[in-house]
Amino acid sequence: MVMDLDEIADPERRAPMEAYMRHQFEFLGVATPDRRAASKTAIRLAKKSNPSELIEFAQLCWAQSEREFQNIGADILRAGAKQLQPSDLPAVRALIETKSWWDTIDSLAPWTVGIMVRSHPGLVDEMDKWIADPNIWVARSAILHQLSYKDDTDAERLFRYVASRASDTEFFIRKASGWALRQYARFDTEAVVDFVEAHDDQLSGLTKREALKHLNR
Repeated sequence: MVMDLDEIADPERRAPMEAYMRHQFEFLGVATPDRRAASKTAIRLAKKSNPSELIEFAQLCWAQSEREFQNIGADILRAGAKQLQPSDLPAVRALIETKSWWDTIDSLAPWTVGIMVRSHPGLVDEMDKWIADPNIWVARSAILHQLSYKDDTDAERLFRYVASRASDTEFFIRKASGWALRQYARFDTEAVVDFVEAHDDQLSGLTKREALKHLNR
């Protein structure tokens, strides 16, 4: 086991946490603040660890039965993302495709994959492949990888990705598209509004609602 969480686990939390995640994973019952406090030392060390150590640790976390460990693994990769190299992307993708759900994806996509792409611009080519991938979590990661870029977001790429998946009926793709648009709207509201209006008959209602959520439209 990566670390012992039994002492901070609350058995009464287990059932509600498993229900919240639609009973797809087992839980120990560790609240997020307690989990992060317990992994504080590991997170600090991650900032100085080499890529192979980071990937190995994350893989060990993914091998555990309880979901808290995958969340720890995602936190560790986030902390050490700047150390990761382009050659590490396949290993990160393997984690995205394993025990997949929104909680790990929404950490890995912007805070690991996104940081890697920002540090190594050549990885944009991989994102162009990911957006067309039949695995919804890989495609969602491509949509969300610029979420932390703020006004450095490549708007053309964001809009192209959203438009390319506009006909997708998958909830998690539609939701991610709206979320990514809404985040960019904080920095260029007009561009997002123009995009949504231009693709009004293509985008799902969910995507449009999410994109314009805070714009009083």
